[in-house]
Amino acid sequence: MATATKAPGDVSTRYEAVIGLEVHAQLRTATKIFCSCRNRFGDAPNTNVCPVCLGLPGALPVLTRQAVSLALRASLATQCTVHETSIFARKNYFYPDLPKGYQVSQYERPLATNGHLEIPAGAGAFRRVRIHRIHMEEDAGKLLHEGLPWSAEKSSIDFNRSGVPLIEIVSAPDLHSAEEAHDYLTALKAVLLYGGVSDCNMEEGSLRCDANVSVRPRGAEALGTRAEIKNLNSFRNVARAIDHEIARQSALVSAGGRVAQETRLWNADRGETFSMRSKEDAHDYRYFPEPDLPPLVVDDEWLREVRTSLPELPADKRKRFVAAYKVPEYDAGVLTLAPEVSDYFEAVARESGNAKAASNWVMTEVLRKVKDDDRPLSASPVPPARLAELIQLVDGGAITGTSAKVVFERMWTGGEDARTIVEREGLAQVSDESAIASAVAEVIAASPEQVATYRNGKTSTLGWFVGQVMRKTGGKANPQLVKALLEKALEG
Repeated sequence: MATATKAPGDVSTRYEAVIGLEVHAQLRTATKIFCSCRNRFGDAPNTNVCPVCLGLPGALPVLTRQAVSLALRASLATQCTVHETSIFARKNYFYPDLPKGYQVSQYERPLATNGHLEIPAGAGAFRRVRIHRIHMEEDAGKLLHEGLPWSAEKSSIDFNRSGVPLIEIVSAPDLHSAEEAHDYLTALKAVLLYGGVSDCNMEEGSLRCDANVSVRPRGAEALGTRAEIKNLNSFRNVARAIDHEIARQSALVSAGGRVAQETRLWNADRGETFSMRSKEDAHDYRYFPEPDLPPLVVDDEWLREVRTSLPELPADKRKRFVAAYKVPEYDAGVLTLAPEVSDYFEAVARESGNAKAASNWVMTEVLRKVKDDDRPLSASPVPPARLAELIQLVDGGAITGTSAKVVFERMWTGGEDARTIVEREGLAQVSDESAIASAVAEVIAASPEQVATYRNGKTSTLGWFVGQVMRKTGGKANPQLVKALLEKALEG
């Protein structure tokens, strides 16, 4: 998590940040929002296009039902009120990647309003962040500035993304720090993933975030002038940009200056924002109802169909994990960030019969390995049943925890089951008292100073002795027996 940059004289402590986030999520549809062109990332430029998404004269849009259903899933999952009738509008502006000269969006009558998400508030508590609105719109094309023979002289345009369905999720200004913004985005991403609404791949542009940041004196109620920050391509950069902007605005106001209402870009290399243009207001876009699309009407039957199709959502699953598996609130939060993680954990917990051990293994070893390998959990070489077997070997005393980590590494690289590895490499736990007593005697004989320290009352050094014996036995000795024999030998 990024740490806040302190403004000169630490004036940041005299001001409160007010933050609202605008998140654009591409919907996981087969086709674009108003035509039958494929909605697929990575195809050759300008191959998924037609007269509708190219904005050619006379082409008429037809709304895709799947896009609306996914937008409804997002709305219901965030506790929004879905309106029976919403209206598409034309948002007029000129940019090379917008072939029609306007973007079809929703303005005065959006699909859904007045929802909320829960974010951590410390000590296991949560608080609500309000969601002002969710509306549907089409994406623009993409400018290509590099990678082509003429890139040094001009940019190119790929219209494959033009017309891809989006929802824009606009939070209320309920966030007050970069950490809270990060927590909100994490919670929102989890909801969208669980609902199958979006793949939320920020590298591919499936999830994009703009941050509106202002500051005000602590205790004041009136909002300050906000600046909108764009070009935020990761949660980490969202947090960094917000921290920088809070410090910049606090220092400016403290020195008697005024914050300009503007759009700013984030430069990740320099760690700072810079001015892009003055901030537009709604009237600058000359919104008016889209004449080629009828009002979108969502009847009770459609809404009921979508509601019943929703899976268990992250907040509910987190509460269930705490209640059913007795895992700490923090563990439950990590385990429910993505559906594939929660499904994997639950399978391991169920088959091993030890939910806490399952939680520890998944949160540390498994998630670390998939991150290092840059692979999805679904491609893990250690399926839940095999990790459950490894946990059972530890719980049954067949191997030690130290040996289990060695076995896990072998399982990950070779794809074998735990028992095969334990038998082949002789990693079974040693519980032979005479063998362990011999190792204990050797360690004590080689450590007279530590023995004296222990016998002089510093019994906390017992852990050091246990570690030495475990090392001498290759981590295979029964730890409880090692401890008992050491205490007997040291106190004798």
